Amino acid sequence: RSVDRPGGGWPNTLLDVASAVDYSRELATRHPLDLKRVVIVGHSAGGHLAQWAAARHRLSERSPLFRKHALSANGTVGLAAINNLQRYLQESAGCGKSIPRLLGGSPTEVPERYRDASPAEMLPLGVKQVLIVGAHDTIVSPQHNRTYAEIAQKSGDEVQLIVLNNAAHFDVIAPNSAVWPTIEAAVLSLLNSIKK
Repeated sequence: RSVDRPGGGWPNTLLDVASAVDYSRELATRHPLDLKRVVIVGHSAGGHLAQWAAARHRLSERSPLFRKHALSANGTVGLAAINNLQRYLQESAGCGKSIPRLLGGSPTEVPERYRDASPAEMLPLGVKQVLIVGAHDTIVSPQHNRTYAEIAQKSGDEVQLIVLNNAAHFDVIAPNSAVWPTIEAAVLSLLNSIKK
C-alpha cells in the first residue's frame, strides 16, 4: 500500500514490502528459487524500499518494523535510489514531500521512524550494493547517490556507484533504453559474486 492508498504510510507500506520479500519462501516451494542468493532491485522510491528491505536485519526488536525470520538478502541494486530520506527531503521540493507522508511526520517529529526506515541511518547495511543513476537525472541527483555511497563505504559496506552519462531518471528502468544492458549486467554481476 503506497501513501496514497487506504492503510498506506507508516508502518504498513514498509511492512507490505517486508511481507512481499518474505513471501519468496512460499514461492520457493513451487518454483526453483535460490534463496541463498537474493538481490533486491528497486527504482527511485522503490530503490529506497529495496535497500531498506535488505537492511531489515539491522532493525531493533523494539521497532514496529522488526520481524523475526526476515528473509536475508545478499545485495541490492538501487536504480536512482532514494537512500537517505532526511537528505532527500531537504534536496527535493517535489517528490521529497512524500517522505513525511510515508513516515507520518518530519525528522524532528518522528526521528525514530527515520532511523528505522532510511538506509543511510541503518548503515552499515552489511550487504553488497550497486547504485546506478543517470547523469541527467533531475529527480534523484547523482550527487544524492554519490554522498550515500561515500558514507556507506566509510561504514564498511561494499558499494559500487555507476553514473550513466547518457541517462535520466526513467532510462534506468526502460528495457529498450541504450543503458539497459548496463543495468542487466550489474544485476547479473552482483548475483554471480555471491557464493553459491
